[in-house]
Amino acid sequence: MQRRRFLTLALTASAAMALAGCGFHLRGFDTPGLTVNELAVAGADSELSRLVAERLASIGTRVHDNAPLILNLGPETFRERQMSVLDSGPQEHEMNLSVPFSVQRRSDGAYQLTERRLEVSTRFTVSDDNLLAQDDLREEARQELRQEALRRLFDRLRSLGDARP
Repeated sequence: MQRRRFLTLALTASAAMALAGCGFHLRGFDTPGLTVNELAVAGADSELSRLVAERLASIGTRVHDNAPLILNLGPETFRERQMSVLDSGPQEHEMNLSVPFSVQRRSDGAYQLTERRLEVSTRFTVSDDNLLAQDDLREEARQELRQEALRRLFDRLRSLGDARP
């Protein structure tokens, strides 16, 4: 029995060393925060822009109108389409969120990140049995899409690195 346990531990240790040796690391684990100290959020007044401002403030980035860098957020565009073929029974829907964004220096108007588009999607199922819950499912899908768009936006903002205004 001890030999089997030793072999298991040896295989586990060698697999961990092989993964570490090739540069493997868990995504999102021990990632640095934003290196931007101040940022202005401009553009469409939407739920996503409110979430961005809140998240920036929570990680220690000052959000104010005179910041040296401006995050330009375009309007949220939701698209929904039915994936199911039949009109009866449970129906699968796909919802997409698309938001254009860019990061610009205030001093000379140069773009740190040229206009890019965040696009995320999710699927949900609605049933004829529960018509009252359809609006709740759609709102949950919207919130889920906003959270995923927020995560992806912050991943892209990390690429600014030490860009100074």
